[in-house]
Amino acid sequence: MKMLGALERPYHASVRPMVDWFIRSGVQPNTITTIGTGLVLASAVAYGAGSIRLGGFLLLLSGVMDTFDGAVARATQRVTRFGAFYDSTLDRVGDGATFIGIGAYLLTAPDIAHRNLAVILCMVAILSSLLVSYARARAEGLGLDCKVGIAQRAERVLGVGAISLFVGAGPRGLVLEAAVAILALLSTITVVQRFVWVYRHAGDATPGAGTS
Repeated sequence: MKMLGALERPYHASVRPMVDWFIRSGVQPNTITTIGTGLVLASAVAYGAGSIRLGGFLLLLSGVMDTFDGAVARATQRVTRFGAFYDSTLDRVGDGATFIGIGAYLLTAPDIAHRNLAVILCMVAILSSLLVSYARARAEGLGLDCKVGIAQRAERVLGVGAISLFVGAGPRGLVLEAAVAILALLSTITVVQRFVWVYRHAGDATPGAGTS
């Protein structure tokens, strides 16, 4: 179960006017995806430069934009396989860039507690967030719709973005370190949840012969 699952319907209702504006303006779904990626890359740069609150704001804004492209595509019947591929690929770019930016800050900023551990946590966060998405994509390749897990992309973006925006890095970067550690842990748990789910629903107990 997703942590934010109960909020999905009211959220989508609240942003519907913005979706309608994009539709009236004739903005293409892939254009919205590109804008969202630009925002998350700008967020990564802000994090790396030490502007933690700005980084959090831009990350949250990119997360909001990420919900618009699919909504516009469905409403205008422009859902395409390339669009899904494009969106998913750029989401992974955003996931990696976010933690690279945070890692750059924790590596170079003065007086950071547990500097080496903090950078390692960013690496774990990158790997686990990518594995969350890969597990779902690989399951879909096997004909399984694997959407289980407590920390999907929305939870990761909201968690890191909100803490960054409203709290900042904290003394000696401890708040930001803790946020990354929690997100890395939750993402790892999500990977395990998806692994177990696919094992139970694959219809056999023997791994397939597919390759990455």
